[in-house]
Amino acid sequence: MNRSSDTYLPAVDESSSRSGVSWGAIFAGAAAAAALSLILILLGFGLGFSAVSPWANHGISAKGLGISTIVWLALTQIFASGLGGYIAGRLRVKWANMHGDEVYFRDTAHGFLAWAVATLVTATLVVGSVSSIVSGGVQAGASVASGAASVATQAAGSAASKTSGDDYGYFVDSLFRDDRPVAVSDDAARGTVTRIFVRTLGNDGQLAPEDRSYLAQLVAQRTNLTQADAERRVDEVFAKTRAAVDEAKLAAKQAADTATKVAAWTSLWMFVALLCGAFFASLAATFGGRRRDAVVYLETDAYLTTPVR
Repeated sequence: MNRSSDTYLPAVDESSSRSGVSWGAIFAGAAAAAALSLILILLGFGLGFSAVSPWANHGISAKGLGISTIVWLALTQIFASGLGGYIAGRLRVKWANMHGDEVYFRDTAHGFLAWAVATLVTATLVVGSVSSIVSGGVQAGASVASGAASVATQAAGSAASKTSGDDYGYFVDSLFRDDRPVAVSDDAARGTVTRIFVRTLGNDGQLAPEDRSYLAQLVAQRTNLTQADAERRVDEVFAKTRAAVDEAKLAAKQAADTATKVAAWTSLWMFVALLCGAFFASLAATFGGRRRDAVVYLETDAYLTTPVR
């Protein structure tokens, strides 16, 4: 009888004095979850890059890529967090003489803490390693587009350097206008026309009467058209130029709007995926804790095995 009380009281004192947090088990579970998350994320990026094609009508669509990315992130959180939570619950200390509700709460807390630590570690690793892989893939894809656009970029830069000169080139040109413009080189004529177009499109988009008349004179001088025909050509070319500029502005606005929506939906689904990870980590920790408490210590005639905490 006394032997029974002697063995019971130290267990009660030990149980009440020990901390309810097993940081070793938490860090072990977090390390496993972070490692598995990193592996699955790298695998997901590899599968994503292999499914994307720079050619039209080839590879996965943008919508399909977005949906598959969200699903993969959710599965990554479920598997990695579940593994980390289970390990944290299975490796924690065995609390003696503890109410079942308290054990359940502690196991849930251990799984949540393991998920939190793993999330912070994974975020740090992803920023450092995955960003280099993504930048490499983006640079490889961008080189294709840059090669196609290099000629146009060089031409535009050359024209800007030759024609603009400064911000007041349009007004400087107006000082030397004549009712019958003298013959000038093609580069000089194109520079004058470019400056008039750029200034007009940057303002209200309507050619001033004096600019329209002067451009028609330049066209008539080089094409042997009549003044009326030259004015019609100026109107047609300027209308096409303004339509191209408007289309470019609309495309830029649509691209910005699409990027904003994608960023918003990505953030929302990332939030949902992280919540799933926290839930499954806490749930798996309770299963791991139950398996930990179900351990039966074996006794032999020679010696009594010391329980492992």
